[in-house]
Amino acid sequence: MSLLPPQIQKTIEEFTKLPGIGPKSAERLTFHLLRSSKASPEGLGKALIELKSDIRYCNVCQMVTLLERCSICESAARDQGTILVVENPLEVIAFEKTGFKGVYHVLHGVLSPIDGMGPEQLKLKELVIRAKKGGVTEVIIATNPDVEGEATANYLRMQLKEYVPSITRLAHGLPMGADIEFADQVTLREALSGRRSL
Repeated sequence: MSLLPPQIQKTIEEFTKLPGIGPKSAERLTFHLLRSSKASPEGLGKALIELKSDIRYCNVCQMVTLLERCSICESAARDQGTILVVENPLEVIAFEKTGFKGVYHVLHGVLSPIDGMGPEQLKLKELVIRAKKGGVTEVIIATNPDVEGEATANYLRMQLKEYVPSITRLAHGLPMGADIEFADQVTLREALSGRRSL
């Protein structure tokens, strides 16, 4: 039997469904909403409802947007022939800060059979359709350099190779400011194979 009213228990349970929120964090968030005059449960609830009802995926690149097509896909200033494939929308924001001038495709995950993520659960089919239409000169695969990211990159290469003349992968290796002596073997191997001329 719980000492907490069911409304509090339900709120805690809902918070624990979010990634990175364990039971203790969920309790802290719930009680913060309950006691704080600054935190508005009504405002949070309204924002969450609007998030689910108003936000959609761009029908071209699958980025989150309010319209059928996002502003990047609508822009005539972008190189529509270069598609950078990322795992999630936050990565689009990160690459936009670099000055990338092509367009994107958001997969909304990676292949991970253990998590129930197969090709059907990702936005892979939409990318293949884009490539089949023609005009795509390069696909840059920017999935994470882990087992799932590599599996996804290889799957994409196999699906796109007959439609796209150039399929590339982001270089992996040492991050800026890293000490070589602390790098693992995989990182050093990737840094060597991705080396460039000076």
